[in-house]
Amino acid sequence: MADIVSGSNVPQVLTEIQSGEGLSLAAAGRTFPSHRGKGNGVQACTVWRWRNTGARATDGTLVKLECVRVGGRWLTSRGAVARFVSALTDASTSVESSPIPRSPAQRRKALAVTDKKLDAMLA
Repeated sequence: MADIVSGSNVPQVLTEIQSGEGLSLAAAGRTFPSHRGKGNGVQACTVWRWRNTGARATDGTLVKLECVRVGGRWLTSRGAVARFVSALTDASTSVESSPIPRSPAQRRKALAVTDKKLDAMLA
């Protein structure tokens, strides 16, 4: 068996794969529950899309699944899947990243207050 390569320029997912935690994209998809309760979870093409184009979080951040090409196949790891899901979850639940929009009445009131302040400054 090949030696485990480590270093600062080696992706973490590669180190995880070399230590025996590697998953094919299809196997990574099967780690998720199916959408409608039946079936084998997420399709491999969905996992490929997460690797290739990523998934956009609610704050607009693009998050991609870490994968490496080994021979003719793409592999990922449970750790990479966990980091991917965590990054999407953290970005979508952040209080700072998604402010609550003001209602039309709140916007009109704020505009009226700002207009009064501006008139006072210019008078």
